[in-house]
This record gives sequence, C-alpha cells and structure tokens, in this order.
Amino acid sequence: MRYIANQARYQEMKYVRCGKSGLKLPLVSLGFWHNFGTKDNVENMKTMCFTAFDHGITHFDLANNYGPEPGSAEINLGKILKQEMLAYRDELIISTKAGYTMWDGPYGDWGSRKYLLASLDQSLKRMGLDYVDIFYHHRMDPQTPLEESMMALDTAVKSGKALYAGISNYDGVHTQKAMDILQELKCPFVLNQSRYSIFDRSIETNGLKEFAESNGCGIIAFSPLAQGLLTNRYLDGVPTDSRIHKDGRFLKEAQLTPEMMKKITLLNEIALERGQSLAQMALSWVLKDDIVTSVLIGASKPEQILDNLQIIGHTEFSEVQLQHIDEICSEK
Repeated sequence: MRYIANQARYQEMKYVRCGKSGLKLPLVSLGFWHNFGTKDNVENMKTMCFTAFDHGITHFDLANNYGPEPGSAEINLGKILKQEMLAYRDELIISTKAGYTMWDGPYGDWGSRKYLLASLDQSLKRMGLDYVDIFYHHRMDPQTPLEESMMALDTAVKSGKALYAGISNYDGVHTQKAMDILQELKCPFVLNQSRYSIFDRSIETNGLKEFAESNGCGIIAFSPLAQGLLTNRYLDGVPTDSRIHKDGRFLKEAQLTPEMMKKITLLNEIALERGQSLAQMALSWVLKDDIVTSVLIGASKPEQILDNLQIIGHTEFSEVQLQHIDEICSEK
C-alpha cells in the first residue's frame, strides 16, 4: 500500500528560520549518517522516513559517503522517494555534502571544484533528483584555496542543482571568510553544520556560535548525544548491541571511564528531575537559547524518533539547571 502522509504533520513541529534567509528548518532533523546503508533493513528505513515526515520532520540530511558502503544512504533514500514519497518532494528539505573521501585518486576528496561538482552530479543521480535543497562543503581543505571551494558551491546553486549553500566542520574564522566570498558572489549561504553537545562545546570556544548569532547564519548541530554517551544506554554497562560493539570508529569503550560514568549518571538525574530522558535533555540543551536552528538526530528504529520529538516545547532550562550541568561537565 502506497504511503500517504499524516494530514496533521505540521501541527506540533516548530520551524526555525536559517539565520536571515527565507529557509526554515524543523527544530529536529533526521540524519542518515548511520542505519541507512547496505547492511541495514530497507523496510525499517522506510518506516523511519515515514515516521519522521508524519511528525513534521521535513529535513533529511545526507552526504556522498554515508553508508556503508559510501553512497548507499543516498541510493536508499532515492528508492524510498521514488517508490513512496516523491509526491511530497516540495515539502522536503534534502541536503547532501562532499568533502571526505568518496572515490580513488586525486579527484575524489577534499575541496577542489573538480571534486565538489562531480560529487554533486553523482549524488543527484543516486537519489534520482534534479536538485538538492542544500549542498555543503563537508570539511575545510587546507590545500585548496577557499575561493575555489566557495565558487564551486556558487556554481552548484546557479546551475539549479542546489537551492542553498552550506558548510560543515568549519571553524569561526573560515566561516567568516567563506561567508564573505559567498556574499560577494550573491550565493545564498544559509547553514553551518557543526558538532555540538553538552560534552563538546567547541563552537562556543572557537567563536562560531557567536558569529552565527551576530551575522545571521544558521547552525545545525550534529552528534548532540555524543555518539550515544548522552543516553541511558551505558548507565548499566555496555550493551552487546551498542554502537561500541557494532562500530568502534567513533565511540570506544575506553571512553567510558569511571569519571565519565559519574558525569553521565549525574546528568541523568537532572534529566529525570526535568521529566525527560537523558537523550531528550541533551537535545533540549543544544536548542536552549534559540541560536541553533535545528538539531540532527540519528535513529535505528522509529520509536527513537518519536521519543526524540518529545522535546518540542520543552527546550527551556532554569539558570540553576544550566549551572549544575556546567559544573558536572567541568569536573575532572
């Protein structure tokens, strides 16, 4: 039976403008970094996409190398769109990126014009789309002139293959330089995608968050749960089906030191006092001051999406709670 979207899908979700642009994102966006690859269940992928969209999550975030295998997340989304969701294309924000290794040789990595534009063409083919809504440069390239990478984004937009330009994993200084170039080119730069969580506050110390607020640039936060540390999964040890055992590239068991476990336990107590799970509180914290446009969630099953959506309308913190969280995180 063909998918028909929930008619009440826009009633609960909050939509936030990306800086000073006309584009709005849902407060919660769905990331395809994990669980949409060749080893994952296609029916589960479909159900997660349907669940997200039925509850107002209009933004699906991808990259050329998401999988595994690289490219498979885009292929799987393309199949879901073609088979079930193409009628809703104009209600969706679909983003992709290029910047990490995608194919062999000198033209399949980093930030050259050759790589970025070839990668976008490949991404569109995999997803079966004429355009993406946001095309990002995925990481700064220390060897390619920034002007070249930004001009490639501008070409992507002016060719109609992307509607907006974005950058990811850029620091504050290079964000300013990138924005200056794109403004001169009159290219709509709307979003900087950065890692941000209770445990990782680098965008506060490198000036990126302050820059976004003062210059009308949107921020979308990834890894808000610190690869699962800010959930209840590890409160009683490491489950056999956890990401640590499945894929130790990003979260390692050695990170679960007694000091870290103490912090997680204390943060969980604050969450319970707020009537939230630890994950819900961690997501709410990222959105607490209205500077971050949207928070990216990952999910392995639809129930996790529904659980995360409980934060809508519950992102405010008291000064006492914020101070307590800061004190916990600063302990050695």
